[in-house]
Amino acid sequence: MKGRMGGHVLLAFLWLFHWLPLGVQAACGRGLGLLLWPLARARREVALRNLALCMPEKSEAEREQIARALFQWFCRSALERGFLWWASPARLRRAVHVEGDVGFADRHVGGVMWLVPHFVGLDVAGAATQLYIQRNVASIYQSQSSAVLDAAMRQGRLRHGNAQIFARSETARPLMRAIRNGAGFFNLPDMDFGERDAAFVPFFGVAAATLLAPSRMARALDMKVQPVVTELLPGGQGYRVKFLPPWEDFPTEDAVADTARMNRWIEEEVRRNPAQYLWVHKRFKTRPAGEAGIY
Repeated sequence: MKGRMGGHVLLAFLWLFHWLPLGVQAACGRGLGLLLWPLARARREVALRNLALCMPEKSEAEREQIARALFQWFCRSALERGFLWWASPARLRRAVHVEGDVGFADRHVGGVMWLVPHFVGLDVAGAATQLYIQRNVASIYQSQSSAVLDAAMRQGRLRHGNAQIFARSETARPLMRAIRNGAGFFNLPDMDFGERDAAFVPFFGVAAATLLAPSRMARALDMKVQPVVTELLPGGQGYRVKFLPPWEDFPTEDAVADTARMNRWIEEEVRRNPAQYLWVHKRFKTRPAGEAGIY
């Protein structure tokens, strides 16, 4: 009962908060990030450890500056979730600026997979695929422990009418059926889900358990792969979603080589905007046999 009440209170706050101008929402997010930096010790240490591994060429002060900025961007993205869930389509279109070949998925006759790395604004990319693309969208999400929040998340992500989402705990069959029926696959490829169906390939020079599914699915279902990158813009300027050119030489017959290539591309994008990448995720939690833990 307490959990349900807490979920309802949080949703009520986010609903009221989403009516504020985006500039005010952004300022509140930055303030919350400043507050959480000294309080969220565990996530702060994970972020700093990841940055030390991935960007050893930067000084300790530079890495801390990136991590501090991340906390502010991350908190801003969390507070602005209500904006994505409840703002009118017209208001969303004014705030979500799309660049690149957003129409590729509608022109392409076969299957399409969007590769969307874990920048803090990735939910904006989900909204953009529904607002600007007519093709149906299928994606996987992490179900929430709170039934109230889980229902709100599902409703918010499905409200535009052309999306299907499947919990990661479910069987893959409904997702595969949706893709075969023409849905584009919104794929988040850069989290550590253990060794199953994964390979240890370099990510910033560190062996990272990385799912082979992007290559294998694209090959099995004859899908074109289009990278998508998101960015939260300063103040009340909104968000940028870049639909990059589809890869012409992906997938190949070598899923491991494809996965390493994918990680190199993610590295390039992270270096362009390091403060908005999700460094608080334990990306290197799974280690090769005999190797000591990192965190």
